[in-house]
Amino acid sequence: MLEDLSHHILDIAENGVNAGADEIAIELEDCEFIRLTVKDNGRGMDEATALSVVDPFYTTRTERRVGLGLPFLKQLAELCDGEFRLSSTPGKGTLVHATFSKKSVDIPPLGDIPSSLLTLLIGHGEIHWRYVHRTGSREFVLDWDELKEALGGGDLLSDPALAMGVREYITTNIEELYT
Repeated sequence: MLEDLSHHILDIAENGVNAGADEIAIELEDCEFIRLTVKDNGRGMDEATALSVVDPFYTTRTERRVGLGLPFLKQLAELCDGEFRLSSTPGKGTLVHATFSKKSVDIPPLGDIPSSLLTLLIGHGEIHWRYVHRTGSREFVLDWDELKEALGGGDLLSDPALAMGVREYITTNIEELYT
């Protein structure tokens, strides 16, 4: 089970990676509602497939017979008086959008977003990742290509100290949004 939003972010982003995306944008807005949007430029899906992916017994993976990430996210959004939307175009990519009312007793915690982002950066550093986190009028933007360039390029996260530095950078900037 995906216990918090950081796990959902990881799951949806990995779907984009598996769909061949080389650009993935993740946005999280934390105001009266929590709004999560993940957009990729992968293969996309036709309309029938896009409708099927929210069925827990549908998956394109061969190592297991169920795909629970998107169905759980949809169920959770609806349980939290929010909404779920998935739109996809073959050859152009997919957009997943979910909202959650913060008044709902079932609202999931944000979780460890810095660790989920670091996992994506380490595992798929060749992808252009863009993460935007908003609270009210405050915003933190992590553009992976810009950060790599600022740090000198190369395979930055193969150095554990630098990887932990990137995680701390993300953590600090997200924490500052809430102070």
